[in-house]
Amino acid sequence: GLSGPSCLLQFWEVISDEHAIDSAGTYHGDSHLQLERINVYYNEASGQCGAGNNWAKGHYTEGVELMESVMDVVRKEAESCDCLQGFQLTHSLGGGTGSGMGTLLLSKIREEYPDRIINTFSILPSPKVSDTMVDPYNATLSVHQLIENADETFCIDNEALYDICSRTLKLPTPTYGDLNHLVSATMSGVTTCLRFPGQLNADLRKLAMNMAPFPQLHFFMPGFAPLTSRGSQQYWALTVAELTQQMFDAKNMMAACDPHHGRYLTAAAIFRGRMPMREVDEQMFNIQDKNSSYFADWLPDNVKTAVCDIPPRGLKMSATFIGNNTAIQELFTCVSEQFTAMFRRKAFLHWYTGEGMDEMEFTEAESNVNDLVSEYQQYQDATAEEEEEEECAEEEVA
Repeated sequence: GLSGPSCLLQFWEVISDEHAIDSAGTYHGDSHLQLERINVYYNEASGQCGAGNNWAKGHYTEGVELMESVMDVVRKEAESCDCLQGFQLTHSLGGGTGSGMGTLLLSKIREEYPDRIINTFSILPSPKVSDTMVDPYNATLSVHQLIENADETFCIDNEALYDICSRTLKLPTPTYGDLNHLVSATMSGVTTCLRFPGQLNADLRKLAMNMAPFPQLHFFMPGFAPLTSRGSQQYWALTVAELTQQMFDAKNMMAACDPHHGRYLTAAAIFRGRMPMREVDEQMFNIQDKNSSYFADWLPDNVKTAVCDIPPRGLKMSATFIGNNTAIQELFTCVSEQFTAMFRRKAFLHWYTGEGMDEMEFTEAESNVNDLVSEYQQYQDATAEEEEEEECAEEEVA
């Protein structure tokens, strides 16, 4: 999968730039807005290790040894908050550390802070951009944990990032730096409402309330517009209409699944830059009106919009998209099929059982991920009439 640390580094570069903080941590800005909510993201902590692409090492053996010292850092950070909203984790699901230790950390945080929001940026592995044969094991075991312990998961997918770089940005051989540039732009957009004063989804809890109609279905598909390669930003100026169009385009999604194959249960759009609110509302209405069959009709007012005056560096305006679309099941189906093909033959299993894991955990993870896929499918097929019928039937029973 995509290396968590370099992906995170790029996010910090973008965020630091937006808040005018240099690499030494010194502020050089000119707007009080940059500092007004600065402590949402800034404080330092460190720690290094590797679990050799083995989820069990990250989750059960080596990860456990490090967990107490990691939790100490987490507690210290939490204690210094005026009002702790929740936690955000960036990790990849293919390797061993981000997936195994990352999900162990999530479960510990959930245990200690049961009423806080947990939000993850999770990089799913893809056969095209893959490090190891056991990615599907690591990813399935991780998704199993994310279903239970995360409140909102942004699914970012190496294959989608790779396709954006090669097809849309026309980069002949995309590097991790290019992929990470896209991730950092999206993370910057998603966290805009936390970092600058704004109205909608201004905290993690509101975002979860608006986006997840059912607790398990909290896996979101992020998108960004305009898509630019590193260094070419300054040449871009788009209209609100073009931004909206691009943002909903399947080619702009950071998860390798086609939203046209499913339906939007919910969606949120975060526009950045100076633009008339009326025009934003009009364009958002138009796109829903023209594509109404792609939105769940039994969830009224299920698309939310926020506007923040401050654009990202190098762009006049941009838009970040968060979609809860039933087509996300394609990602899980793909990982699950690869998982089953290996697990049926018990291939590579000894690496995991050797760390004290039980085969039962594999079986449970597999069925939990398959249940998630079925649940998405169930709501994909649901229509308003069906929902009403079900409610009536329930009332009669009651």
